[in-house]
Amino acid sequence: MQLEESFSANAVSLQLAGSSKDEILKELVALLKLDEKSDGVLFKMLKRRENLGSTGIGRGIAIPHCRSLVVSELRVAFGRKPEGLDFRAIDNKLVYNFFLIVAPPLEVSNQYLPVLGKIAQFAKEPDVPERLVQLASPEDFMALLREKAL
Repeated sequence: MQLEESFSANAVSLQLAGSSKDEILKELVALLKLDEKSDGVLFKMLKRRENLGSTGIGRGIAIPHCRSLVVSELRVAFGRKPEGLDFRAIDNKLVYNFFLIVAPPLEVSNQYLPVLGKIAQFAKEPDVPERLVQLASPEDFMALLREKAL
């Protein structure tokens, strides 16, 4: 499975408005277009996961992730905050790009860890942070995923 197959252009936002970790997590969850109750449950789970240690992996990228019963299949979203945000990343730098991954506790396709790994691999590509800054549309994001073909 290619990384781009996990994403959908309608779950991409290039202008996250939140000014705190909580607000960004809520915006990312909203991109999944679940119901209000599910949004709340997912937010609490992601917040709990962040309290264990930041998912900010460095180079301006964070990968908040969790497993939850509120989804029946793997769901992903991407958000960009052009001004950056202190997300307590491991390199102590601002985070601009957020990849959200949510999967059910028991997942037949077992894509959660492979997708997490592919996003981390994508993030390590030398030109990716700069290319993410230059995105003009969700379609550009999808094209970048296609180009990298992970």
